Amino acid sequence: MARIGIFDSGVGGLTVQRAILAALPGADTLYLGDTARVPYGTKSPETVTQYSLRNARFLRALGIDLLVVACNTASAVALPALREALDLPVVGVVEPGARAAVRASAGGPIGVIGTPGTIASGAYQAAIRVARPGADVRARAASLLVPLAEEGWTDPADELVRGVVRRYLAPLRGEGIDALVLGCTHYPLLAGAIAAELPGVPLVDSAASVAAEVGARFPGDAVGDGRHRFFVTDAPERFLAVAGRFLGRPVEAAEHVDV
Repeated sequence: MARIGIFDSGVGGLTVQRAILAALPGADTLYLGDTARVPYGTKSPETVTQYSLRNARFLRALGIDLLVVACNTASAVALPALREALDLPVVGVVEPGARAAVRASAGGPIGVIGTPGTIASGAYQAAIRVARPGADVRARAASLLVPLAEEGWTDPADELVRGVVRRYLAPLRGEGIDALVLGCTHYPLLAGAIAAELPGVPLVDSAASVAAEVGARFPGDAVGDGRHRFFVTDAPERFLAVAGRFLGRPVEAAEHVDV
């Protein structure tokens, strides 16, 4: 069985793990949430890269076969350093998401929402333009969607949720985007509210594209029942309280580690 390492700054990367488990139920996974240092989206690229290297080395020491960087901010700024430092495949979420956005778009402007760090890095903008040269990309930071998702405030009928989502998406709606990248792993939990504000606009969750890429590497693990371990860098209680919501299945234990 493949051993797949996955890390994120917190719980959001569990949406990526969820897609991977759907594609490769026989694979073993090791998930690290750097909950002591969350969020990454407001930190400098140098700091995010340093944290990412520590996370990767911790998982590498546990004998993983492939590393998934399930954090959009870390994927945006730390992927080159990770690929240089590690002797194993490293898959981020930005490039697969960008390619999926180009496939979903009919040729019009492509919207991207994410944390301030992800948007400021320009990684999605650049990756989309690699997939479609000259693409018109409209990017916007949407910080408050992260705490909404973690609090479980995701109901599209909730006036608070709709109001926050509408505030972020109104400029993009006015610009006529024809696809929207959910450039943060928390945002899929708010897909219903986001779709309600952008009727008819395809929403692109890079988790499915990442899962397809990982699945192609380990076709033998498409069946079976893998084993899964969870690690956090802060007290696990908060992680365990919300993890099941993101993973789509119960998470009963997480180990506290120092990376």
